[in-house]
This record gives sequence, C-alpha cells and structure tokens, in this order.
Amino acid sequence: MSFVWVGIGFMTFFAASTLAIDVGMFMTARSQAQNAADAGALAGATALVFDSYTDRTVGGPAVQSSVSAAKSNLVVGGIPSVKPDEDVTFPLGPTGLDNRVQVKVFRTTNRTNPVPTLIGSVFGVDTVDIGATATAEASPANAMTCVKPFMIPDRWKENNVPPNNTFDRYDNKGVVIPNADEYFPPSDKAHYQGYDPDAQSGDIGTVLVLRAGIGNNIEPSFYFSWKMPNAVGANWYEDNITGCNPDAISIPFQMVQEPGAMAGPTNKGIDLLYDKDPNAYWDASNKKVVSTQSPSPRVFPIPMYDPDQYQAANTQGRTATFIMVNWVGFFLEERTGNDIIGRIVPLVGVIDKNAGPAPEGVFPKAIRLVQ
Repeated sequence: MSFVWVGIGFMTFFAASTLAIDVGMFMTARSQAQNAADAGALAGATALVFDSYTDRTVGGPAVQSSVSAAKSNLVVGGIPSVKPDEDVTFPLGPTGLDNRVQVKVFRTTNRTNPVPTLIGSVFGVDTVDIGATATAEASPANAMTCVKPFMIPDRWKENNVPPNNTFDRYDNKGVVIPNADEYFPPSDKAHYQGYDPDAQSGDIGTVLVLRAGIGNNIEPSFYFSWKMPNAVGANWYEDNITGCNPDAISIPFQMVQEPGAMAGPTNKGIDLLYDKDPNAYWDASNKKVVSTQSPSPRVFPIPMYDPDQYQAANTQGRTATFIMVNWVGFFLEERTGNDIIGRIVPLVGVIDKNAGPAPEGVFPKAIRLVQ
C-alpha cells in the first residue's frame, strides 16, 4: 500500500513539475512573441514616417522593416514566422486615418515552427502553438518638445500675378486685394499647401535657408525671434537654441516676438549647436541624416505661424501676434553670415492629452503602440 501511495505521489509531483516548467516556458514564449510583434509594428510605423508614408507594398520599407524587426526578436531561441504578404497589414484607425501598421508573429504547427515542450511529451503533448499581434500608428502630433525660439510662416497658396515671394492678401486698410494669396490651415487637409513630410514624394531633403525677418514682411524663409514661455533675456534665448527646451508646446499656440535684434545670440547659438555633432551630414541618396547620435542635435523642429492671421492683425491696427499652427523638421547644415542653411527632414512629435486633437495635415507624427 505504501508503494501505491508513493507511486501516486511521484506522478503528482511529476505533473506539478510539468506545470511549473512547461507552462512557465509557454508564458515566457508568449511574452517574447508579444515583444517581437511590438517591435515589428513600431518599426513599420517608424518607416512610414522616415522612409515612405505611401509605400505599403511587400517590398516597401514599412513592410520590410516590420518583418526584419519582428524576426530579430527570438521566441524561446527560435525565429518567429512573419510573412510579409500576410502578417503585415495597414488597418484604418478609429478616425479613418490610414496610419496604422499591424504585425502578427507565429511559432505554430501550421508554420512548422511550434514551441517544443520539455516534459509535456510524457503526457502526449509534444508542442504548443504561440502567436501574438501588435498595432502601432504614426498619428498626427499635437505637441512638440525641443522647439527652437524662431518661427517662420507656414506655406500658402500663391495667387499673385505675377507670382512673388511674399504673402499678400490685405491692403493697408485690411481689405482683401485682387488675386490675393490664400492660406489654408492644417485642419483643412483638402486645401492645405504646407510642407509634405513624405520622404519619397514630399519635401524631405529640400534646402531651406532661414533669414532674419525685416519689418512686417512675410516671406517663406524669413524668421522672427520668438519669446518662449518663461524666457528671460538673450542668454535664455541662446540656451534654447543650443539645448532642448523640455516644455511640450501644443497647437494652436500664441507666440510673442522677442524684442530687439537677436542676430548675435542666434548665430552664437547655432554655432554651438553645430559643434555638438560636427560630423553629421545629409545622405542625398537615401534622403536621411547620417549621425553617430540618435537623433542628431542638429535636427530640430521649427514652429510655423499662420501668415493670414499675422498680416490681418498688422493691417487692421491690432497688436500683431503669431499663432503657431504647425512645425517643420530642420537639419542644420551650416551658417553663412546671418543665413541658417539646412534641409527639411522628418519629425517625430508627441501627443499631449491635455491639448486638443491634432489637425490631420500637421507635419510631425507621433509613433506609438495602440494595441
């Protein structure tokens, strides 16, 4: 009778060992599979922002980045199965935007790579199937950090005959002139004329020369110095150029011009910023910044203001303020005199839950897991 009870005890202990070892391994495998799916989805969303927002083909950067990142994360020592033509998809978000990447990873019998058991085979369970799904999105950002203290006008629709290089909509009495230029904000995606962040078909890589604004002229690359929140004097202004102001600035945001000539602090700040990463350069063939730092400090957001609102205020005798409506990514290449020369680059922003929804047409995107 003792032998019977000892035998039953050994079987019970063996079953408990199976539960402790195999089930623990299965839970680990499930967590690792989820990590692989998360990595794949985030890599795909990042590729939408930095490589091509429109290329969703099997051989495109979004799909290939998703597959590569997911397979780089092993599941219990094995490479998960991720088929580019089946397991990487682009579902619509709840607001109807086509900005999501969904990745599925598998270690299953159907994919000929199930997870083997350690002790379960004694009970006739040789393998188990493990899978995971993740979804990431590159959604319009409604806020930015590390914003620099100068601002340029957002791009407008040029209607002047002949075309010129200034925004002209109102006469000196605030009346709309014939052939007036038009500005459509990012919230009006159908008519918005702003900078296109698509790396293949948009403005990425376009040279942008920033020059200090003169008077009330509104020109595409003329910037005005911005008195940032809590700013105190020229030193603070310069520090916000050389460093990263951690305050999240959301749109729309009312900006006030920094009084006085700020050419000196601007030039000094730009030079110090350049020296933080002097070897970074623009790779024209791949349309991206090459740097040993990620990201390079020479890549930063420039705030853009509503040119219509600013000119209307000036011509109608109101106090002229600037309303931030968008940002554009800028890679600093050099400074020549007072000219700041760089290129338009992709930009990653943030989602401020305390701010309003981001307009669909904004330049920066926020990359995040959603499922």
